[in-house]
Amino acid sequence: MRMETPLGRVRGLGSARTGAHHWWLERLTSIAALVLFVWFIASILRLPSLSHGDVVGWLREPLAAVPMLLLIVTTFWHLKLGLQVILEDYVHEEGMKLFSIVLLNFFVISGAALAFFSVLKIAFGGDASNG
Repeated sequence: MRMETPLGRVRGLGSARTGAHHWWLERLTSIAALVLFVWFIASILRLPSLSHGDVVGWLREPLAAVPMLLLIVTTFWHLKLGLQVILEDYVHEEGMKLFSIVLLNFFVISGAALAFFSVLKIAFGGDASNG
């Protein structure tokens, strides 16, 4: 028989009080991404054609490039938040969990940076046809 108070038994096992913040960020990024994806689909459907020239010309406009950059940020941020929850829930060994989250952050930041750079290159008039 242990002589502990109920508080003593659960100390260190309870909430770290960060889950609600993470949960809200997931919800906000999903709403932002949804709104921006609706904008993206509507904008693409309004183009005269989906030729390379029309899409590049559209993306060179500030009212297209800025929301596209926001779409990239919110999509990759939401991806990171969701996959981090999966890793935290299903990877039980602490060293592997840390390694997995670091690897996740690396790939998410790399993908977002590549997409961000691509949009900026087109928006600022880089020749997209030369690769």
